Amino acid sequence: MLLTEFNSRTREAAVGVVKPALDIRRWYDAIVDGRPYASVEALTEAAFEVASPLTEDEIDGALSHHPRIGERAVGQTAEAAHARREQSGVDAAAADALAAGNRAYEERFDRVFLVRAAGRSADDILALLQERLGNTSEQELAVIDQQLREIAALRLAGAIETEGARA
Repeated sequence: MLLTEFNSRTREAAVGVVKPALDIRRWYDAIVDGRPYASVEALTEAAFEVASPLTEDEIDGALSHHPRIGERAVGQTAEAAHARREQSGVDAAAADALAAGNRAYEERFDRVFLVRAAGRSADDILALLQERLGNTSEQELAVIDQQLREIAALRLAGAIETEGARA
């Protein structure tokens, strides 16, 4: 979708474009209400800045939509399609190590491990997971907030393009 089209959509239609990137109402309302955006870069910058910081309840709600790293997302939702695409670099050979890491993380923090998987190998993700197991709960919430924003910005940039980008 072109940025001009996104900027001119009805509020409801614009929410439909933004919500799959990050299903946190306060966040997507701020993105939609911030229109018009002069560029995709301005839109993705807003993805990092609005509704900051996310609350623990917002984070937990958003995480309920994310599959575990290394597990193939099922379903036909936009979120499932995003997750499959973003985790395409995670190979099946790492499945056991990722499953063990996911269990350790969930035991430690009582939530699913979230990392921007796009462009990262399974080894990179495992190293980040091990590193983050040493975080306090407060530190980890801040990291998750940042990761959610990175994922959302990438998803928005993938869904909305600047005029001339199609040429």
